[in-house]
Amino acid sequence: MEEVQYLDWNNSIQTLNKAYDAGLFVLIIGPKGTGKTSLVRDFAKSKGINLESINFSLRTRESHLVGTKTLTDGTVSFDEGLLVKSMREGSLLYLDEINSAEADVLLRLDEALDDRRQIALKESNGEVIKAKENWFVIATINPLTHSGTKELPPQLLSRFPVRIRLEYPPEEIELEIVKKHVSGEHDSEITHAIKLANTLRQAAAVEELFYSPSLRETIAFAKLLDGGMSPKEAANFVFGNVYTQWGDIEYQKVSDIITSMFGN
Repeated sequence: MEEVQYLDWNNSIQTLNKAYDAGLFVLIIGPKGTGKTSLVRDFAKSKGINLESINFSLRTRESHLVGTKTLTDGTVSFDEGLLVKSMREGSLLYLDEINSAEADVLLRLDEALDDRRQIALKESNGEVIKAKENWFVIATINPLTHSGTKELPPQLLSRFPVRIRLEYPPEEIELEIVKKHVSGEHDSEITHAIKLANTLRQAAAVEELFYSPSLRETIAFAKLLDGGMSPKEAANFVFGNVYTQWGDIEYQKVSDIITSMFGN
């Protein structure tokens, strides 16, 4: 399937270009499913630079960043982690959901991100790795309302002086994004689905609901329509049924909204 180009509706690529030229690392802040990863991929492609990605979680360890010693046929060697690899090569390092990482991992990362742009490898006899001059880092964080996230330490925040806020796009832009993935024959129904998604997002923002649907869901809805499913069925499968995990009352709230928009 042909790769879909990111629709840069708020000039984020321009901001990334200016930050790159100035040698300033970037933090992208926004909820899941707003296109943060697509934005970074398209930026790397536009600059013609290699992209190294780390998706952080509670399971991410220092060794994922810096590397680890290995023993093969009696010979000890050092396998570099993605942080060290990107520093050596001067590639773009993408730190996805950085505020899901543990404190010891963030501390090690902070060492590499300060103004010296270097890291001492205790795992490799104290070797000091200094980043190439064009090394560039983009990190993303999800709002603290997302499970598993935590506040970033102030010193680490300061390593990313350029901050892009990436929210859900206006309805007409979201329609344009969705249409890049499907046939384009269901504009009216997709518009209704986007209105539904925004209703649910707004309810989640004020904690009336537990879940906020992303752009992925509106795209999935449109793909089901392309496959011949009715709008009401697609809305139930994509937007409604997920709320059953929070109980019948939560599910019924959303089910009533879907019925009001798409009929019985």
